[in-house]
Amino acid sequence: MYEKTFPNKRFKHTLEFLKKHINTSQTILDLGVDNPFSKIMKEEGFTVKNTTGEDLDVNQSVFSEGKQDVVTAFEIFEHLLNPYTILTEIKSDKLVISIPLRLWFSSAYRSKTDMWDRHYHEFEDWQLDWLLEKTGWKIIDREKFTHPVKKIGFRPLLRFFTPRYYIVYAEKIQS
Repeated sequence: MYEKTFPNKRFKHTLEFLKKHINTSQTILDLGVDNPFSKIMKEEGFTVKNTTGEDLDVNQSVFSEGKQDVVTAFEIFEHLLNPYTILTEIKSDKLVISIPLRLWFSSAYRSKTDMWDRHYHEFEDWQLDWLLEKTGWKIIDREKFTHPVKKIGFRPLLRFFTPRYYIVYAEKIQS
């Protein structure tokens, strides 16, 4: 997936945000298969367990297999049909989630060759905030950031100053 365009700026920003809220003594369940960013988290001293490729829309058993201190979901919720169910099933008290933001100059992404590489949701920040609120999470911190690409064109130019990603740290509201 990152053969030609490793997202160094996005990974750096995400790691700084994670370190701001989570310490390395806490265990992390990272939604999504082992990936370059989960490798970076491990290299930085975090204890990370990834999901194994199961379809989280229909199978949330991973949340019953032992409670981790933190759940991370980096650019995965836009691929899910039902993020509401996943957010209600999480047993951890802390959540770090990032999403690509819906952009007015870019339509929803859909790979023609990989059925898993498609966006069902194109979130605006308020939509993710509302989803978290409705599923019992309190947002403690949030940031938007750009991720320019080294291409020529109108859309790449807009990506220099239009926030592309939204990252949130939330804690479960105790009932």
